[in-house]
Amino acid sequence: MIDPDGYRPNVGIVLMHDDGRLFWARRVGRDGWQFPQGGMNSDETPQEAMFRELFEETGLQPHHVEVLGATPGWLRYRLPRRFVRRRERPTCIGQKQVWFLLRMLGEEADVRLDHSDRPEFDSFTWVDFWYPLDNVVDFKRDVYQRALAHLAGVARKHGVDPGHAPAVAPPLATVR
Repeated sequence: MIDPDGYRPNVGIVLMHDDGRLFWARRVGRDGWQFPQGGMNSDETPQEAMFRELFEETGLQPHHVEVLGATPGWLRYRLPRRFVRRRERPTCIGQKQVWFLLRMLGEEADVRLDHSDRPEFDSFTWVDFWYPLDNVVDFKRDVYQRALAHLAGVARKHGVDPGHAPAVAPPLATVR
């Protein structure tokens, strides 16, 4: 599903321990690390897609997490030209995402990266709240910065101190 502007609707998942550390996973067969994320089906709400992606990528179910909040509206990033498949129609030029902050209620043993037939990740760790900003692929960095800046406020409202962002994040704008 691609919108008229060429963006694929998608959800991002920031899974947080009570101590404020975040779930950070390595892509299968690559040295790239990221948060769980995935595309929405046309019949899904963002929250339904989030729970489906959470289960597919981590094996976690709704009772393993608590939804603390989400970014308002869509955050967008463009794919670098080398990743755009111009022969596909419609052409996807990037992703538009709603990001969710979840509190981990389950145990680490509940995480199953091999749950699906085609796993996304082969390893995970827990990192400081702002660590992903310096360690995600460049073209996702701005969206990560805006999402984490918003979700840090959500974390604080739930009694978790994420510390301070290493750089000033631009204001979060709601995009259609």
